[in-house]
Amino acid sequence: MFKDRIEAGIQLADELLPYKDQNAVVLAIPRGGLPLGALVAKTLNAPLDVALSKKIGHPYNREYAIGAVSMDQIVLNDVAGVHTRYIEEETTRIREKLKKRYQQYYKKRKPQELKDKIVIIIDDGIATGNTIRVTAEMVKAHEPKKVIVAIPVAPPSAIKSLEASAFVDEVICLYTPYDFMAVGQFYEYFDQVSDKEAINLLQESNKYKQH
Repeated sequence: MFKDRIEAGIQLADELLPYKDQNAVVLAIPRGGLPLGALVAKTLNAPLDVALSKKIGHPYNREYAIGAVSMDQIVLNDVAGVHTRYIEEETTRIREKLKKRYQQYYKKRKPQELKDKIVIIIDDGIATGNTIRVTAEMVKAHEPKKVIVAIPVAPPSAIKSLEASAFVDEVICLYTPYDFMAVGQFYEYFDQVSDKEAINLLQESNKYKQH
């Protein structure tokens, strides 16, 4: 159990210390991944950026992910009985949201260059791993040196799936409980992170770093 995202971020940063000053880029999944990502980036002396991807929820249970979408890629699983039209419509809707988020997060700057970098993808926890998996696939297309997924908590099945992925080189997870129901279950304080907070964290983190 973590007190909050700050505590989880500090513990994750400790595990990632071997990558300090190693030409790494920290890629946080908005919005919950930003408080952890900012701490890790500061500890590793690395730039912080955001991964723009979002899960596709099941039509009868939006919290249950059947896949995930980025600006130019899609990963699907558990789609038995789900109409193709629903997936197409959701993909279009999600990409519109991602475009708006891109404009919000990248007002006066460009995304970090990932080629030949050690890319560390961070979130506050994962349930199915779909969002992280599509993010890793998206990152791999940029030819990084290495792709690491680092999260505080996830069920063993999600970790196994990520470790088997051709797009992930290393998985670091602090806690893999079998009684996993939701990420928030393992935090005492798990409030929503607003876009404004996330953007501030991103800007503050990179204020003095060279691009």
